[in-house]
Amino acid sequence: MDKNTFAGLFLILLILVGSSYLIKPAKEAEQTEASIQDTINQKKAADKQSIVFADSIKRKDAQDSTYATGPFSSPGQGGDKIVVLENQHLKVNLSGKGGRIESVELKGQKTYDNKPLILFNKESSNFGLQFTVGDKSIKTDDLFFQPSADGLSVSKTDSGSLTMRLTYADKQYIDYVYSLKGSDYKVGLTITAHGLQNVISPSKPMILNWGATLFQKEKDNASEQRYSGAYFKEGASVDHIGSTKDERKEVGNDGKVQWVSFKQHFFSNVLISKKGFDKADLSVSLPGKPGVIKTFTASMHLPAVNGQAVSYPLEFYFGPNKFKTLKDQGYDLERQVDLGWGPLKWINRVAVIPVFSVLERLGWSYGIIILTLTVLLKLILFPLTYKSYLSMAKMRVLKPEMDQIKAKVGEDNPTLLQQEYLKLYKKAGVNPLGGCIPMLLQLPIIMAFFFFFPNLFELRQESFLWMKDLSTYDSVINFAKIPLLNVDHISAMCLLMTVSTLIITYFNNQTSGVTGQMKYIGYITPIIFLGVLNSYPSGLNYYYFCANILTFIQQFLIRQWVNDDKIHARIQENKKKPDTAKKKSKFQQRMDEYMRQQQAIQAKKSK
Repeated sequence: MDKNTFAGLFLILLILVGSSYLIKPAKEAEQTEASIQDTINQKKAADKQSIVFADSIKRKDAQDSTYATGPFSSPGQGGDKIVVLENQHLKVNLSGKGGRIESVELKGQKTYDNKPLILFNKESSNFGLQFTVGDKSIKTDDLFFQPSADGLSVSKTDSGSLTMRLTYADKQYIDYVYSLKGSDYKVGLTITAHGLQNVISPSKPMILNWGATLFQKEKDNASEQRYSGAYFKEGASVDHIGSTKDERKEVGNDGKVQWVSFKQHFFSNVLISKKGFDKADLSVSLPGKPGVIKTFTASMHLPAVNGQAVSYPLEFYFGPNKFKTLKDQGYDLERQVDLGWGPLKWINRVAVIPVFSVLERLGWSYGIIILTLTVLLKLILFPLTYKSYLSMAKMRVLKPEMDQIKAKVGEDNPTLLQQEYLKLYKKAGVNPLGGCIPMLLQLPIIMAFFFFFPNLFELRQESFLWMKDLSTYDSVINFAKIPLLNVDHISAMCLLMTVSTLIITYFNNQTSGVTGQMKYIGYITPIIFLGVLNSYPSGLNYYYFCANILTFIQQFLIRQWVNDDKIHARIQENKKKPDTAKKKSKFQQRMDEYMRQQQAIQAKKSK
């Protein structure tokens, strides 16, 4: 390398080192400037947030200041304190927010999937007063009450009273006074408005709003919905809405409303007013969501506040829909249990329930009680069963003679054929309806049980044989739901009941000698019952099965006693008696007159 080349390379090196040294401070300067700018931006943003935050504080302070000058200041202050009232049957959670009962657990009861039975919870219920102060509408649901106990622990109690207080000013407040006894399903509630006569507008009614969404507690969701609804007592009558559809009704026009009930199949949430509500606006809706039974709302009108201290004595009933338990509460609460209409209701109330209660005291299993009840019923109805069988036997003996008349007259003249049949019945002393009348007399009792067993709380979660719960169906075969039939299972006891009914029908046809279409109609009815009763309680189908077996045994024994030859001989003796010795019944007289009219009409047509 010569001297010039070396000098050139050295200069280039100096330039590179010098330039890197001179450029570095510029970059650091740029970075420093950027950092400073970022800091400035962050400070501006922080200042902006501070301003926004300060503005929100000012607005909130302004709102609080405005509200503080109005009714029931500081609605959002205070904690949502939970107080537990507990006794032998109930665990009741009271919330400081709204001063309300936010949930109720029934001890000793479980849902169908063995979870604690919660009647309703905080998220699915509401309860509070609504009234007017000046031009402002006040709702206590979101206001905070302060709890204070009288002679008990605030956290837990077995008896005593608890006061939830919402303060307006000194000596001006609203109290919710709750009480719970040691072995009761009732929670007392007295609402007191003290010193508010000049605060709450007397021109508008004070309204007590209550609502709850009730969730599935039994195995069959559809059945539980069918037996759930909003019940109420208006004047002296008890009625309900919302059993089968969304429904709304305003009640109180025919008298004060004494109580309102959000009734589920086997449990009820009842609000009772000892003075009565002036009016109540009730609504029931079916949400259509899995696991949800129905949503209930009630708006009840209380008398206006027009005195120094106004008290509204109320009671809650949280408990089972057991007939005796409801009856012990008073106020006709037991009328929520659907025991049927007309005479069916009185058969259940006067006869079935007392007998069932006596058998229950023996301590037997409910399967044995149902069997015993069926045996007693069959013994009581035995005279009617015997008379029905005897009438069918007489018709069977007469069948050969009826066939002869039919061959002689022919089927072309049905009026004349029926007239000849009636002459034969009259001579033989046989009532063609003798077999039907005893069966019709038994029908109201059979129908009464159709209402009794599905509403019998005592059967809930009681097992017998393979049936784990007598209050619901016992599926032996499960499959995908058939849309049109809405069926997804086959109940074992319902299947046994249907088979036994078909066997009974077969032997009845043999006994009565029925022919033609009537012979097959008897086989169609049990198949229809299979579809109808498949989702009904296994206890009901078990009763019908027991009744069929006992009926078969009765008919077998009666058949041993009844001799067809003796019946035939007696009929022949009746035929030999003169007609003057046989007094016509009113039915026979009407039938003779009807037949003469029909024969005359037939004769005119022939001409």
